[in-house]
Amino acid sequence: MIEFIKGYVDDVTPEYIVIDHRGLGYQIHTPNPFSYRKSQQEEIIIYTYQHVREDILALYGFQSREEKALFMKLLNVTGIGPKGALAILASGNPSQVIEAIENENDTFLVKFPGVGKKTARQIILDLKGKLGDVAALYAPDLFTHEEISEKHTANHALNEAIEALKVLGYAEREIKKVAPSLAEESLTTDQYVKKALQKLLK
Repeated sequence: MIEFIKGYVDDVTPEYIVIDHRGLGYQIHTPNPFSYRKSQQEEIIIYTYQHVREDILALYGFQSREEKALFMKLLNVTGIGPKGALAILASGNPSQVIEAIENENDTFLVKFPGVGKKTARQIILDLKGKLGDVAALYAPDLFTHEEISEKHTANHALNEAIEALKVLGYAEREIKKVAPSLAEESLTTDQYVKKALQKLLK
């Protein structure tokens, strides 16, 4: 098991990032890859989870041990795979997720891609009352942002954010509903993703 990797962000895509550790590039799937763009050119630590199946060997990475812990708890829920767990964490607001589980708010949980009524109830059944260790330590604001005002940069950032939403499993029709209001703002890709998720989860 690889607990963490310390290195430099070499590449950022809608689905994963590449960490250069002493000349070896690790492909790591993360909840919101674009949140790592601000870290390019500087050394970071990313906490990893190695997912092994007959046909898959993949690394998943997180900005804190608490984020990783919540991901692993979600994986223990029947019906939730790595992609579904990443989509839930990509909202960047774990406190809302934890609150929804504790309050048995399945209406909130079914807003995530791949989470139907049955899976939402399973999440609540499996995790309610078992997230205290995560909730106590979890920082609700996982990402920091930089202001970007240039229009062409914003459009490029919006396109990247839309691609990231597709990777997370959101349908075209859902994305089209929130895209016009997002286009009125000038944000970084990371901010667009978080803003879009806030709108999609309302």
